[in-house]
Order: sequence, then structure tokens, then C-alpha cells
Amino acid sequence: MSAAMPIGPVVAAIPTRRRARRWNAPLLAGLLLFGLIVLCAVCAPLLTSYDPIRQNLSEAFLAPGSPHHLLGTDALGRDVLARLLYGARVDLKVGVLAVISPFIIGSLIGLVAGWFGGWVDSVIGRIVDVVIAFPFLVLVIALVFAMGPGTTSIYAAITLVGWVAYCRIVRAQVLLAKEQEYAMAARASGLPTWRILLRHLLPNVVLQAIVFSMSDIVLTLLAIVTLGFLGLGVAPPTPDWGTMIQEGQQFILTKWYMSTIPGLAVVLVGLALALIADGIVEKANS
Repeated sequence: MSAAMPIGPVVAAIPTRRRARRWNAPLLAGLLLFGLIVLCAVCAPLLTSYDPIRQNLSEAFLAPGSPHHLLGTDALGRDVLARLLYGARVDLKVGVLAVISPFIIGSLIGLVAGWFGGWVDSVIGRIVDVVIAFPFLVLVIALVFAMGPGTTSIYAAITLVGWVAYCRIVRAQVLLAKEQEYAMAARASGLPTWRILLRHLLPNVVLQAIVFSMSDIVLTLLAIVTLGFLGLGVAPPTPDWGTMIQEGQQFILTKWYMSTIPGLAVVLVGLALALIADGIVEKANS
């Protein structure tokens, strides 16, 4: 009996292995939901046979559940499901792509500001203060109004405004990271500054910016929907959710589905991205 293996360490190790195998529920749920939304947008031609811009006044205002029109039709007889799916293509594409430039530009500028400090940090800080003095959505609307409606103006406006958030996040992380031993060791070894910033610091400080980008996509999507609602978004007749909400507002009491359905689509995208962000944080802390 004295040669028997101790039971304590084995029993204690079992919960550890179980915890290691535990699924990240928020991340999995968010990825599944967002993946389903993207799949529906990509497979729009397979999910509906209707042209999203084709008008048929004889079938106007058909209620959801009508024969051949699962989600009904709008005031011009256009199929709501088709417009919802094809609108998702436009809004998700613009929403995701519009975040990439601010993410890259803001992260690099924040990296430089936090590392060099001094006058470089002061100049960048003053620029950031000027931009954040105005509400994000108001400034985006003003810039798009000045440049004219369309996706190019949306990309440019969101890039000019959105980079400051990533700059502040990364700068704060760099101020902490550059005092760590690995950063001081890289500096003492005589490595080029660009190598220290891109190879050693950036991978260790960019996580918070990635997490923020999930909520930023939601904010950007809301800006796109708002621009579409105001007539400054994607040029008609291309469908987008903001335009659908705007077209249905005058019939909201009788034809509620025209505005409610695209509004719920925005909420679902926001929920999916929020779950993904929570999952990334949970995974990083585990």
C-alpha cells in the first residue's frame, strides 16, 4: 500500500483539465450569430429570388407571412426580405471596412505617441483633444454632408474621426508596457526602434484595441444607418437598413414591419459583436 500513487494530486488535477477544456460560451455564441448573419448576406441570391430594387405597385404593403413574401413588401411593392439581405451585404461591408483604417492608423499613432512621449506625445494629444471635443456621430454626419453622400465619403469621414479612440487606447497600453522588463531588454539590446515597436510592443498592447473594434463596428453601423436615414448614406436604389427604416417611418403605426425588421437586424449585429468582445476579454483573462 505504501507504493500506491497519492490520490490528492490526481484529484486536484482533474478540475484544472476540465477548466482548460471549458468552452468560451460568449465568444462561441457571438461567432455563431455573426457568422449566421454574414452567411445570410452572402447567400442572399439563394435565400430569395426577388430583386431588392424591383418595384411592383400591385403588391405594395403586403403583410409578413403573405404568399411568396415571407416578410411582406414595402410601399413600392419591393420584397422586404430581399432588401434586408442585400442591405446586410452593403451595411456589413461598409461597417467592417470603415473600422480597418481607423484601427491601423490610430494604433500606429498611439504606439508612436506612447513610446516617444515628449513633444511628439503633446502634439498628438492636442489633435486628439480637438477631435474628441465633438460627438462622433455629429462629426461624421457633418463631414459626409460636406463631402457628399456615398460610401467613399463614409469611409473618409469615419477614418478622420475614428482613429482617435484607438490612439488613446494603444497609447495608454504602451505607457505601461514600455516599463516592462521585455521592453527595456529590447531597448538595451540595441534593436531598431521600428522593430521594438512592431515586433515586441504592438502584439502586447493591441488586444484592448481589438476588443474595442467590436463595439466600434456597432457604432459605425449605427452611423451608417443614421446616414441612410438622413439620405446621406448609400446612394439609392441600393438597399441599406438605414434607408429601409427611413422609408417605413411614415407607416410605423400601420406597417410596423417596414422599420422594425431592419431595426432588429441592427440589434442582432450589435448583440453578436458584443458577445465576441466579451469572449475575447474572457479568453485573454483565462
